[in-house]
Amino acid sequence: MARSPFLKSIEDFMHVRRYSRRTIGSCLYWIRLFILFNDKQHPSTLGDQHIKRFLTFLATERQVSSGTQALALSAVVFLKVRFLGQTVGDLRGFNRSQRQRKLPVVLTHVEVGALLATLSGVHYLMVALLYGSGLRRIELVRLRVKDIDFDYRQVRVISGKGGKHRAVTLADELPGPLREQVSRVEAVLASDREVTGYAGVWLPDALARKYPSAPLDPGWHYLFPASRLSIDPASNCLRRHHFDENNLNKLVRKAARGAGIRKAVSCHTLRHSFATHLLQSGADIRTVQLQPGHSDVKTTEITAPGVLPHAVLVRPVHRIPTY
Repeated sequence: MARSPFLKSIEDFMHVRRYSRRTIGSCLYWIRLFILFNDKQHPSTLGDQHIKRFLTFLATERQVSSGTQALALSAVVFLKVRFLGQTVGDLRGFNRSQRQRKLPVVLTHVEVGALLATLSGVHYLMVALLYGSGLRRIELVRLRVKDIDFDYRQVRVISGKGGKHRAVTLADELPGPLREQVSRVEAVLASDREVTGYAGVWLPDALARKYPSAPLDPGWHYLFPASRLSIDPASNCLRRHHFDENNLNKLVRKAARGAGIRKAVSCHTLRHSFATHLLQSGADIRTVQLQPGHSDVKTTEITAPGVLPHAVLVRPVHRIPTY
């Protein structure tokens, strides 16, 4: 969808400051809705009352969750303060959303094993990594070959949520399948290089200019590549993107149904289960907080409900259940 010149200027502003495409897309969505709600008036002419009426509309008419309402507020504040250089005053008084976040669903060890038993090949490997390393689904599909550290049994998550980096443990069962996957990626790259016009993998920031050969380096290619080549809309170059994150959720739900699990299972369910099972195994909650990349330990406490962690600090040893 074509953007207005004003929204395009915001997009360029965020690109220069290295915001992720996902963050930019979300921010532009809420800014556009804010402008439309106020009859397309220029945001520079809109004050605190306009913002509060918009947030109230989201809660009462759209019935969004409290988290979604907070995202919309963050986008509007970014627009006013960061982009327009204006100030935002006291925003208290708008109707806050009463729709609370759902409590996380957690699988038992038996259920995780049954779910994994329905999968094979690369699908098994992706889901096993979601559970075994506590990754977010977008973190999983964005993994590059170089992000797997076989020597130290770690997965390096680069620019995760909030742009933060972290290293997570790799389950003992996965180095073998991961080495096989790396070989498959190298074979796919060799085939792609024979295609006329193939420009290599997309690289962040200015790395492609700084390292001209990097887009064709196997280490930079996605660990879980898409099934076909496509045109990168940003550069109009022929590339191979990563596995689609929405298809990953469909894969997990199908596997759960195949395993006879009646709980509402998603990729994030495996992440919740990872944190809960670590706590149950005796890991300190502070240790578990670092693995999924929670900035606040309260998030970890919500993620792993009903689990009383031990007081001792232990190195988490997490195993993929096999049945």
